[in-house]
Amino acid sequence: MSDSQAGHARILIGDDQPDVLRALRLLLKPEGYGIEAAGSVAEVLDAVRQRDFDVVLMDMNYVRGSTSGQEGLDLLFKIHQTDSTLPVVVMTAWSSVELAVEAMRRGARDFVTKPWKNERLLTVLRTQVELGRALRRGRQLEQENLLLRDDARPLLIARSRAMQPVLEVIARVGPSEANVLITGENGAGKGVVAQALHAASARKDATLVTVNSASIAETIFESELFGHVAGAFTDARTDRIGRFKLADGGTLFLDEIASIPVNLQSKLLRVLESGQFEPVGSSKTLHVDVRILSATNADIDEEVRGGRFRQDLLYRLQTIRVHVPPLRERREDIPLLAAHYLHRYAVRYRKDLTAFDAASMQVLLNYTWPGNVRQLDHTVERAVLMAQGPTVRAGDLGLEAAFDNRPALDEMTIEQAEQMLIRKALSRFQGDISHAAESLGLSRGALYRRMEKYDID
Repeated sequence: MSDSQAGHARILIGDDQPDVLRALRLLLKPEGYGIEAAGSVAEVLDAVRQRDFDVVLMDMNYVRGSTSGQEGLDLLFKIHQTDSTLPVVVMTAWSSVELAVEAMRRGARDFVTKPWKNERLLTVLRTQVELGRALRRGRQLEQENLLLRDDARPLLIARSRAMQPVLEVIARVGPSEANVLITGENGAGKGVVAQALHAASARKDATLVTVNSASIAETIFESELFGHVAGAFTDARTDRIGRFKLADGGTLFLDEIASIPVNLQSKLLRVLESGQFEPVGSSKTLHVDVRILSATNADIDEEVRGGRFRQDLLYRLQTIRVHVPPLRERREDIPLLAAHYLHRYAVRYRKDLTAFDAASMQVLLNYTWPGNVRQLDHTVERAVLMAQGPTVRAGDLGLEAAFDNRPALDEMTIEQAEQMLIRKALSRFQGDISHAAESLGLSRGALYRRMEKYDID
């Protein structure tokens, strides 16, 4: 990574061992990074609160002889209180991998083991700098949804009979190199299934990079996937690493695969067949070793029949196809999922909430969930914020009053009317983007952009 590629990214290193700090400085400075070191928990927190960083790389223990990692877990929590978007990469000994996993469960973006492998560490940091900046640019890529949240690797909570085929595919196919196509409605949990497949593979210690194909404008799609060199087009002021290169050695998750423009599908097919591509504006051929996971909520077979998606590309993507059922077909999982989200948000918002009362749980079980698991997640978060006692009540959920207080149509602004129509279409078609877009007279991409504009899930 050259200095221009690093873009003078700033990294805060937290470690109480001078030899470690010295070694990391020697490794990272030639890569163009600005380095600041902190030798204690207090110094790390002081630096985060007073200065801006692209990544924090921190040890989990700061008291001599301590190996529990509790200091690191507490520090991680305080960093997220200060800046919930700041990527944190933790360092642990090989014997403490379970501690690293716990740190990731609590919001760390990735981890490296001591002694680290230089290339692995550099890859992790490049990825977090790149993705962290993407978040700040406001791009709603699925990688941001899965890897940049404070709960970066959510659990796959599934005990219902409807989810058993999904769990079987993860167990049998996850360890392989097979490309997997994941189908299901919007918000059903396709991204979580992709995460579970990656975690079950031999690539689990490498990077999982995710691209929401529907949220990327066609004019920059090729650059997002394959990167570009400085001067390739008007706004290309510096070299940019594409998602394929970021995922080299790991897994690339292409969400909303049906949204990829037809004229770009042949370029994607070439990479899948040969592992080779050229960044935009470059004549240099790059080679990557990437496993492909993809997902769609469209009827992909209908897309092929209609000539909107290449059949040969579909064959490459779906060595195995797995369908994630909507939440209304796996109601047995609702109490488990709701309890999981309740605990998460009660901790995040420091609310003393322990359970749902009987009435609120009945509402959750009876609701149709057009937005699926993602809607349940947001509903429970709202309930935690609204609840005033030790339990969540039905009124805290806000499910029955979603449209009760909207103004009459002739009193709405154009934006309010557009939001209402989009929400009604999504509800009518149970979250199916293709049908909702068609009913509104929009393309899938145009509907996604409006959903992003109005923060509609």
